[in-house]
Amino acid sequence: MKKHFYLIALLAVMLGACGCEHKQPVDDPQQEEFQLKETVAHVWSGKPEFTFQLTNPGSSVVTYSTKVVIATDKVDSEGKHIVLYTLEDNVSLDANGKKNHAMTTKEKMDPGIYQAKCYVNGTMTEEFNFAIDPFKITSVDDKPADFDAFWQAAKDQLAAVDMNAQLTLIPERSNANCKVYLVEMNSVPDGLEGEPVKIRGYYCEPQDGQKHPVIMHYYGYDTQGYTGEVACPWGGQYAEFYLSHRGQYLNNRPAGTNLGVAEATENIYGDWFRYNLGQKDTYYYRGAYMDVCQSIRFMATRASSDMSKLFAEGSSQGGALTYVAAALSDWPFTAIAANVAFMGDFADAYHIPSLAYWEISDHYWEDGVPQEQSMQYLPYFDIKHMTPRISCAVLASSGLADDVCPARLNLVPFNNLATPADKKDYIIEPEMGHSYPGNWEKRKNELFNKYLK
Repeated sequence: MKKHFYLIALLAVMLGACGCEHKQPVDDPQQEEFQLKETVAHVWSGKPEFTFQLTNPGSSVVTYSTKVVIATDKVDSEGKHIVLYTLEDNVSLDANGKKNHAMTTKEKMDPGIYQAKCYVNGTMTEEFNFAIDPFKITSVDDKPADFDAFWQAAKDQLAAVDMNAQLTLIPERSNANCKVYLVEMNSVPDGLEGEPVKIRGYYCEPQDGQKHPVIMHYYGYDTQGYTGEVACPWGGQYAEFYLSHRGQYLNNRPAGTNLGVAEATENIYGDWFRYNLGQKDTYYYRGAYMDVCQSIRFMATRASSDMSKLFAEGSSQGGALTYVAAALSDWPFTAIAANVAFMGDFADAYHIPSLAYWEISDHYWEDGVPQEQSMQYLPYFDIKHMTPRISCAVLASSGLADDVCPARLNLVPFNNLATPADKKDYIIEPEMGHSYPGNWEKRKNELFNKYLK
């Protein structure tokens, strides 16, 4: 497995004459498939190593006290991180002396994401998250016994819906090589019965009369601060689709906000993640995941689509939908790129502070849905149970400072992929929050171009 870790900045924080850096480990010869080929601060195999850079500019001997407190990324019922180790030592420095003082745990640590706080003379000099053997991180197996049957039934329901796709040309985004259309089409109801839900998207259709590889684009969680994007970065070389699933983007704006959408569209779901939380057949993401499938089915109807070369990309919610597309599609995907994916590993999300999952955390509960009820049904929508169905090439990433979709919740779905080791790649950014790695577009384009030929 290729694993590339990209360091945004070296984390060596100095306090007065004292600081703490994170020494890169020697590769563990026991690690084979999962051996770190490129290591950076914050990613270790087995044991972490914290190196304090100490300087005594004075004229007499000085003794420094050093301490590292290591806690899990999970919290207890009071919302406090669970401390595992407290490493302490005293270091004497001669006058005008300098010393690098390393501290580590006595035993190897389990694979996971951890929090470290470094102290010198009782003052914290640095706080950061780090990973131990990230590609060995696992989660509980809470996959429902009828998981596959549940999603097959949803797809069967979708197949019975008249798509009735309507296309409206967007002249201001079209050119001689590529026409851009607003697409309005039907998807499954918000449950087992009812009227189909209208969804929308932008379709970029090459104009040379040939078949082209298909690229699906999936949006992140709707902040209502943006209009629906339609960039078509490959300029007519490929058939592309930008999906706005139910209640978001093109389906959630005043009249005239989005290109081609003359009428007002309304979000009836409120906070989408919470819509019918604790239910199975009417939960928001059952419909949203089927909207993803419908977008792929639409592309299969177009003469310009070569469905033997199928790609998808997205970030956050879009990363989750990218995984869903490859897992539930009737057409096999060639390659996908999922950045900081949402909707992963709910069993651990209950215990990890997160801006995305606060509704289900075990130390916060707001609107009366019993925790055990949501735990019973959320696994149906967990992308960690989707990824074992995926065997195409995959690029994924996460930031160790991400407090929206924390790294553990991204790594578990990635580790569950059926993709061969030489076709999957992961970027860990030590200091990155809920964002993109600096070289994400370059790496994604390299991946797609490798298989687009």
